[in-house]
Amino acid sequence: MKLFTKAQAQELAANGRRSEAASREGDTFDPVPVVKLFNPVGAGTWLISESDPQDRDILFGLCDLGVGCPELGSVRASELSSYCGPLGLGIERDRHFTPSHPLSWYADQARQKGYITA
Repeated sequence: MKLFTKAQAQELAANGRRSEAASREGDTFDPVPVVKLFNPVGAGTWLISESDPQDRDILFGLCDLGVGCPELGSVRASELSSYCGPLGLGIERDRHFTPSHPLSWYADQARQKGYITA
């Protein structure tokens, strides 16, 4: 499975441009996550909100490796897509995920609980 649809990749790029523009102006940009990725046979959940305008392989979002300390940060799409876990399964996109809050809300919830609840 591809990590993102074409429309999701475009939305991630648009969010990255908006985030960069907001940062230049001293503002903040808090989009809703575009996609939820997960490890189907282990720990690992990512709520991705944007891609870097200069390097679309760099994604930004809420990352949870399953060790009790989810954090906002960056991850490479190439690393996620090349992962091959037990049973030969890779990272998958949650096709049923519908975000309802900005990324900061999910981050606050994850910090309180120690894992992503989305």
